Amino acid sequence: MIRPKAHSEGFWLHLVTTAAFCAYLFFFGLGAVGLTGADEPRYAQIAREMLQRNDWVTPVLYGKPWLEKPVLYYWEAMVSYRLFGVSDWAARVPSALSASAMVFGIFFFAGFWARHRNGGHGFALDAALMTAAAAGCIGFAHGASTDMALTAMFTLAMLCWLRAALPGGALSRGWLLGFYFCLSLATLAKGPVAVLLAGGIIVISAALLRRWKLVQWSLWWPGVLLYLATSAPWYIAVQRANPQFAREFFLQHNLERFATGVYRHHQPFWYYAPVLAAALVPWTVGCAVAFARRAVHLKAASTRREDATRQPSRPPARPGAAETTPGGDFLAIALMAWAIVPVVFFSFSQSKLPGYILPAVPAWPMLLALFISDSRNSKPSPLLLVPHAAIAGALVAAAVLLPAVVLKSAPGRLALATAIAAGAVLFTAMVVTLRSRGMGAVRFVTLVSVIIALAYIVRVDAPVLDARVSARALARRIAQTVPAGASIAAFHAKREVEYGLAFYLNRPIANYDRQEIPGGDHLVVAPAGSAPALQQAAGGRRVSWIGAYEAQRLELFWVSTVPAAASVKH
Repeated sequence: MIRPKAHSEGFWLHLVTTAAFCAYLFFFGLGAVGLTGADEPRYAQIAREMLQRNDWVTPVLYGKPWLEKPVLYYWEAMVSYRLFGVSDWAARVPSALSASAMVFGIFFFAGFWARHRNGGHGFALDAALMTAAAAGCIGFAHGASTDMALTAMFTLAMLCWLRAALPGGALSRGWLLGFYFCLSLATLAKGPVAVLLAGGIIVISAALLRRWKLVQWSLWWPGVLLYLATSAPWYIAVQRANPQFAREFFLQHNLERFATGVYRHHQPFWYYAPVLAAALVPWTVGCAVAFARRAVHLKAASTRREDATRQPSRPPARPGAAETTPGGDFLAIALMAWAIVPVVFFSFSQSKLPGYILPAVPAWPMLLALFISDSRNSKPSPLLLVPHAAIAGALVAAAVLLPAVVLKSAPGRLALATAIAAGAVLFTAMVVTLRSRGMGAVRFVTLVSVIIALAYIVRVDAPVLDARVSARALARRIAQTVPAGASIAAFHAKREVEYGLAFYLNRPIANYDRQEIPGGDHLVVAPAGSAPALQQAAGGRRVSWIGAYEAQRLELFWVSTVPAAASVKH
């Protein structure tokens, strides 16, 4: 996006503020909690093995091709490892950088739009910081996964498309090339879904505007060639190196994942409604109100547009120019389509995970910023004020109570009192401030809650969360318990434990459930109470209990080639 003029009021201050918030929201506490779930340690390990093999084509896990996802995140993590060394926080640096690039793209685009409207003071900063402070963006920016890489590249692509379609310059085709280039990177991040989502947004926008030439104008052959030249080489190379790639990636992990529940991620059709609401915290209510208000406004504007089309008029210089008004109808319609299309698309999928709709999230805070820009000096309505303040206050209260929630235990009296007091103080302060200063203060007062909540989670909650949801502390315990190089196996353990230990110990973890029983002496990680079943599975060998890891209700056993005793002793 082009930079607003250097003499624009507050530009440099707003730019520095955006950079500071990106540094805090995306990089602060990047390694406070170890890699969680099954995907984070698995993706981090794939990048490590690709770097060790100096193979920039085939994703490899434990020496075997892993063809579920494209390569962009792995490339980014490999570069991060080379710069900072292999670690969990280095595996997350690519996501933090991607999120930062996305936020800066929004800042510069919104700055252009504010200039185009000859006003809109604060719109660029509102749009950028509200997007950065959305819970979904903060969470996935702290994750070693492909979701933020896709979302950032997709967001930059859509911003380039909007910049190309909106009036205000002669470089529209140049921005359209930017659209195709970023879309190709999004395809390298997670596959052809980026093209489907972008196409859906453009078609829906054209339909709502009744300007079908916008679709034809967007399909520009130099852009298509650039897209293919950027994304196709890796797909061709990986197919040549792995003939099974097309079947595994396109058929199994795209079509089959969407059309069937074979990967056991089935959820009801309405699943993404609460997921989206959580991803937009603390802006959830404001985004909903902004969307509803804009929908009402555009319905009225549509009627006026129909009347205008009956009058003779000069043809637009390019699609989108004539129907774009100082009120921002074109931008609002495109943002609304962007906000809805990914959610609706993945609601039809038979396999649903929270990160699938992350590409929709940036459009919602931008809509809210547009709404605030149009009503900056007005007082917020009670419909917005009270629930928004309640969510912002509850955000800090939730941070205080998070360890109890994760541990599934009752919070202590002090923690409960602190949570209630902090939530009440912030709620009251926000209501008083917004009633006195108007909508223009929404961003500032809400970010106070986000800053406090994140600081509390990183500084206070992280040690508890790390022990409970990551294998990092368990791996340290194992490294101190067994000889270096000893074989390690899992028995009835969750996938996140297996993949987490594999990354932190940098070795494959055998799995009894897959009949991968080491022939020699080895350590076994198993859920508490599974000693009798393990003794039976060990096939007559001695099984000795050597410790417990209470944080995740796991036990450690040593299985030796010595014949078994009568029973396992604790």
